[in-house]
Amino acid sequence: MEVTTTTTTTVEGMFSTLPDEILGSIVSFLPKESALETSLISKRWRQLWNQVLVAHGSLHDIPGVLAKFLANFEEHDPLKHPRMLQFHYDHQQEQEQEQDSVLMATIATNSKLLLDFSASDDINLKELETHYELQLIMPQQQYNMAYQQVPSSPSSTFLVKTLYLKSVRVLTSVVVSSIVSNLEHLESLVISDCSGLKSLFIESESKLRKLTILDCLHLKYLHLRTSKLKSFTYRGLLPRIWVWPESHFNLTHAKLDFRLGPISSDFRPEDFDESLLTIKNSQVLTLCQWTFEALIWPSISPSSGSFIFYKLKELYWIGSHKDENSINALVSFLKLCPALEQLSFAVG
Repeated sequence: MEVTTTTTTTVEGMFSTLPDEILGSIVSFLPKESALETSLISKRWRQLWNQVLVAHGSLHDIPGVLAKFLANFEEHDPLKHPRMLQFHYDHQQEQEQEQDSVLMATIATNSKLLLDFSASDDINLKELETHYELQLIMPQQQYNMAYQQVPSSPSSTFLVKTLYLKSVRVLTSVVVSSIVSNLEHLESLVISDCSGLKSLFIESESKLRKLTILDCLHLKYLHLRTSKLKSFTYRGLLPRIWVWPESHFNLTHAKLDFRLGPISSDFRPEDFDESLLTIKNSQVLTLCQWTFEALIWPSISPSSGSFIFYKLKELYWIGSHKDENSINALVSFLKLCPALEQLSFAVG
């Protein structure tokens, strides 16, 4: 035990005397998973991984500053430049003084980029009550955009494949649209906690495979033009979902947590028909009891047996604690799933 302790201490002491540049060079030779684990070695290593680039400017400077931040990052040498950007920006609201807001941008492993605007919540309280629309149109591979808000850099080795958008507000929605319009390699998109977001339009005909929307409780309209989409996760009030006919997609994974109910009291079964077709071939499905009873069951013909979830292997069922006959709804749905292998049950 004494030899082991001495050896460990000696190794840690050796690293402690090395400059940051040498430590960064060592990390650059490690596989991605092993490189990140170095952050657990000591406080100094954690500080190397958590260095923050602080910048100041205006709301309209965000796309350019973010583009430069991404261009400078070297995925094969992750400690050479900071992985975090803290951008303080001013914006002018009507009849109000300029206010300082903050964007936190973080580059994570596996080509992930996190954009978090939540630090502005305590400052821009008026924004929380303002409803807005958000258009996220991703470029086609063969499409050469004539106008770019976010200039790409040929020297950049970092390609954003997964984007997390948190707490986008009305004043930052246009900037976010501009940023997304230049992420041609985007495969996965996560949108969460966007208070005031009323209408969302997403277009990606080339790359987008996975879409997650969480806790956007004002979202009333969701338009999808995404023919390659395979995984869709939604948690919140059920919005009206439109799928463009020429962009129909078949999901393999669908997690539809609509336990809070529909966004509108006049939601009809036929309003869910387009969504129903996208989940018919799912292999993994999360479904609420009320969604099946109120929207799916009235739209299918049980007697004909024509609507079957032939490919469904895993089902996560969210039942109702207020309904004593909830088991009957589950049994009725299970009859539509001849290939089911795994069932999980929760009460919501």
